[in-house]
Amino acid sequence: MEITKEEILENHLGGKLKVNLSRPLNNQRDLSIAYTPGVAKVCFDIKDNPSLVSKYTIKKNCVAVVTDGTAVLGLGDIGAKASIPVMEGKAVLFKKFADVDSWPVPLENVRVNGNVGKTDVEKVIESVKRIACLYGGINLEDIAAPACFEIEDRLERDLDIPVFHDDQWGTAIIVLAAVKNYCLISNKKLEELKIVVNGAGAAGMRIVDMLKNAGAKNIF
Repeated sequence: MEITKEEILENHLGGKLKVNLSRPLNNQRDLSIAYTPGVAKVCFDIKDNPSLVSKYTIKKNCVAVVTDGTAVLGLGDIGAKASIPVMEGKAVLFKKFADVDSWPVPLENVRVNGNVGKTDVEKVIESVKRIACLYGGINLEDIAAPACFEIEDRLERDLDIPVFHDDQWGTAIIVLAAVKNYCLISNKKLEELKIVVNGAGAAGMRIVDMLKNAGAKNIF
């Protein structure tokens, strides 16, 4: 399959995402319900009972795809702006395959020297905490190790929504699925396999964790 650069650029014109309305907005009555004055009643209900935010807003089916652009795919440290097409792509996958709304959240000025240098763990954690109230989950993406480990652990501890670092667990899930399928077609047992993991980065370490939890014994 051949794909030209021109095709790729054309497909990305204007971005790969847009916002659609979930309710009709055709007349004055619709507008009064969706916005002023009707919306105030919903706001006060949420103020009095914060748990209603998941019932009356997009929160329950919306994921933030968060990155600082320090370890993007096979592209490396390309920065937050250049990472946006990849983050849009991940949001496209959420919507297409799971009907989950998501939005790219590329973070600038969260490095040790503004936009230069390694990830500043505290800045990323603080930034994500500030925006978390809108989302039902946080998908951390393409954040370099070792910062990604502490960021995930602390956000998972401090937030009341799921936090998932895709480069660790997403990759590990796929590897475990592949190994399990290999066992099925080869009539072998997981604990009998000799498994070599080449590299101990974010993905490699979590691959080992998941394989061990699933019953693998010989991992090098």
